Amino acid sequence: MQLIAIGESLKHLDKATKSSLLEKYKQVDWKKAKGMRDIISHHYFDVNAEAIFDVCKHHIERLSHTIERMMTDLTSP
Repeated sequence: MQLIAIGESLKHLDKATKSSLLEKYKQVDWKKAKGMRDIISHHYFDVNAEAIFDVCKHHIERLSHTIERMMTDLTSP
């Protein structure tokens, strides 16, 4: 469920910034991050548990660091 929430939040953020914010942080594949939400939400019979585990194990930390960097960049003068 957290991956769904993350994907939904990314979609809202991308829409609110007219796709200008996420493109500045290329270390994350934003299209895949947002797309995972759609797969989990709408194609749950096609969800590959190993792929979800791989994302959690190998990609969430990079996503977290990138979002922290974004927040820092946005609040810095």
